[in-house]
Amino acid sequence: MVSEKKLIGKNDHADFPKLGLEDIAIKIDTGAYTSSIHCYNIHIENNVLYCNFLDPEHPQYNDKEFKFTQFELKTIKSSNGISQERYLIKTNITLFGKTHQITLSLNNRQEMKFPVLLGRKFLNNKYLVDTQLENLSYNLKNNLSNS
Repeated sequence: MVSEKKLIGKNDHADFPKLGLEDIAIKIDTGAYTSSIHCYNIHIENNVLYCNFLDPEHPQYNDKEFKFTQFELKTIKSSNGISQERYLIKTNITLFGKTHQITLSLNNRQEMKFPVLLGRKFLNNKYLVDTQLENLSYNLKNNLSNS
């Protein structure tokens, strides 16, 4: 039995329960293969990966430090065609009330409007994208909490 794909817009908000992040703005990017999260100060000490999350729209999360003991280093081709070594972590994302595992590359997205980008690897077999729509999951979450 084939599961039905959910409709998602060009951007939305998602929760990352393992990271303790809620209502984080996400951009849907079918041109990107991997998903990424905006971090800086990415470094390793004693086999532990550290980074700080950047999201000025969420003062309670902005500059929050994360520590990961499980991660990998991979070469990722960025949107400008330049290959970069990036750390990848696995975590969970909640959209439309469902939680999925996701792999995120840690990247400084300071020049970008959205702190999280969702790429094809995550979207495939789960979502159909309608670029005329926005915040479908976020609106559903708010409607459910208000009823």
